[in-house]
Amino acid sequence: MRVWPGAAYPLGATWDGSGTNFALFSEAAERVELCLFDEAGTETRLELTEVDGFVWHCYLPGAGPGQRYAYRVTGPYDPRRGHRCNAAKLLLDPYGKAVDGLVRWDDALLGYRPDAPDQPSGTDSAPFMPRNVVVNPYFDWTGDRQLRTPYHQTVIYEAHVRGLTMRHPQVPPELRGTYAGLASPPVIEHLTRLGVTAIELMPVHQSVPERALAARGLTNYWGYNTIGFFAPHNGYSGTAEPHGQVAEFKSMVKTLHAAGIEVILDVVYNHTAESGAQGPTLSFRGIDNAAYYRLDDADPSRYLDYTGCGNSLNARHPHALQLIMDSLRYWVLDMHVDGFRFDLAAALARELHEVDRLSAFFELVQQDPVVSQVKLIAEPWDVGAGGYQVGKFPPLWTEWNGKYRDTVRDLWRGRPATLPDFASRLAGSSDLYETSARRPVASINFVTCHDGFTLGDLVSFDRKHNEANGDDNRDGTDDNRSWNGGTEGPTDDPAVTELRARQTRNFLVTLFCSQGVPMLLAGDEVGRTQLGNNNAYCQDNETSWIDWEAAGKHADLLEFTCSLIALRREHPVFRRRRFFSGADLRDITWLTPAGAEMTVTDWGSDARALAVLLNGDAITEPGPRGEAIVDQSFVLLFNAADQPVTFTLPDASSAPCWEVVADTASTAPAGSDPRPPASRLTVASRAVVVLRAGTAAGAGTPTSAA
Repeated sequence: MRVWPGAAYPLGATWDGSGTNFALFSEAAERVELCLFDEAGTETRLELTEVDGFVWHCYLPGAGPGQRYAYRVTGPYDPRRGHRCNAAKLLLDPYGKAVDGLVRWDDALLGYRPDAPDQPSGTDSAPFMPRNVVVNPYFDWTGDRQLRTPYHQTVIYEAHVRGLTMRHPQVPPELRGTYAGLASPPVIEHLTRLGVTAIELMPVHQSVPERALAARGLTNYWGYNTIGFFAPHNGYSGTAEPHGQVAEFKSMVKTLHAAGIEVILDVVYNHTAESGAQGPTLSFRGIDNAAYYRLDDADPSRYLDYTGCGNSLNARHPHALQLIMDSLRYWVLDMHVDGFRFDLAAALARELHEVDRLSAFFELVQQDPVVSQVKLIAEPWDVGAGGYQVGKFPPLWTEWNGKYRDTVRDLWRGRPATLPDFASRLAGSSDLYETSARRPVASINFVTCHDGFTLGDLVSFDRKHNEANGDDNRDGTDDNRSWNGGTEGPTDDPAVTELRARQTRNFLVTLFCSQGVPMLLAGDEVGRTQLGNNNAYCQDNETSWIDWEAAGKHADLLEFTCSLIALRREHPVFRRRRFFSGADLRDITWLTPAGAEMTVTDWGSDARALAVLLNGDAITEPGPRGEAIVDQSFVLLFNAADQPVTFTLPDASSAPCWEVVADTASTAPAGSDPRPPASRLTVASRAVVVLRAGTAAGAGTPTSAA
């Protein structure tokens, strides 16, 4: 076999049409072998003799797409100094763009001897390891363009590639659970009917289930256990080709783009699947442990763990930082994705131990001409000390607003003294974001997400029910801020069922009428339940998959959700680009049920009802072509009390009449005779009524879209 010197850049395996360049970074290595595998699995080892700047490289003429490969690294095995090289262990390429096969758990995957952890294991791990595959980078992107939907027009739909389609009767069986299935006509039709503008996919990077889960017959369904930051997870591919998942993923993106839907990836750069010191040696640990992982300076055999997963990626090291940035650029430039949601993003911001918003990672993102231009969403916390950082990320970033989730849940479960915080969250959380020169769209508003109860379970369970996870119900949070309506779990009681349906609609109205960017959990629009499991990370089964057959009985909920998203799309007053001033322009007014403006005393009371008047004439920012944005005014009546409350509507200075466009206490279509200004309207217990300003004759007035 001919072996040419090749080049140190780019890292990974790069096919140029004639051959493939292989390049691997390792400062710890004393010797690196490229391992090639044929169709029968026979291994051929090639020693890499070229090394520049700690990058080991070669070029193989004739090697092309479909070639399976991995590495072996010879170097020091000295955990007390942070080194864990072991040539007996087959290692995946950190820059590998496709993976063929799965990890099969065995002690051979451990870099150490189980009976003597300070000693390296000499057992070959190759029989239990997957391989990387050289990919064909060429794809026909003709007609595709990455979408740049403005944040204030964005509606996010959080979904799992597999769970979205595994039970969909209109998706061909062979496509269920795959990238192709997600892009199939029935799914596209559902997304466009809803009116969402972006789908946020739970992790699609190649991942590995934990050994303990596999021993219990479970798996890491969510996929937050990455081993390949460039490779689409092969378990979501419907093709038999060893690298077919790459083209299938690209086709999915192209199809979603054609439907006007952005693709946002949930990415996990905070840790890897190699876990802590007792974990397997699959890639990074055996290549250069000290470069890729945060180690304890006092005892480098110990891993610093800010993630709860055993290790933390070393975002202080230049090559670990390069890995993250190269991965992000690859998914934007080669895979055409439109943004990222960063899991446990605070872990990436730790310079020494404290979270630092000016860390090297944020500096690199800020100056990168590619990554800085896509949607950047932080999960603004980790599990380390001082890790809760909601509201503290730099200006380019938006954040999952955990305080929004908690406050909205508190209001609707009946917790007293919630109104001041609720008002802040409804108005865009200026207390969190305005001081950092950000706007309301910095807040990604959500009531539910993959982690926790579904919306249907939020109104049906007071407690988690995670017994199926095999951890004696110890896993998952106990801070659910949920309310079951008086009965735990499924019930035939019509009063409880009606209350739960009303509460569901309350959450949805609140979400889509709040300033910021709304995020809807997939399946919430069709009543999805996990039967009280609030940590279904290991449930790759009917617990987590959307039951589309059962969704038929929730057709009214789907229609209600569609109408709310349409209302938001048609009325800029619900998606302002700037914060309310609340003063001279009178763009927002907070009112008591009696119609008087809220006072300090009112805000300090235990009241659970208030009204908010949104002035459609006071949207001062220009539209996309510089035109003035004019909208109708709206008044929202919130009653979280357990008794009906009578509200006095705003007087004629606000509108000549008011028309009901949504009432969560009623399943009937909105619409009624116009209500006179200053008239009284009784809102049912635990309900919301949304009214729109009409004309004196009761007809609506047109609005300009922006």
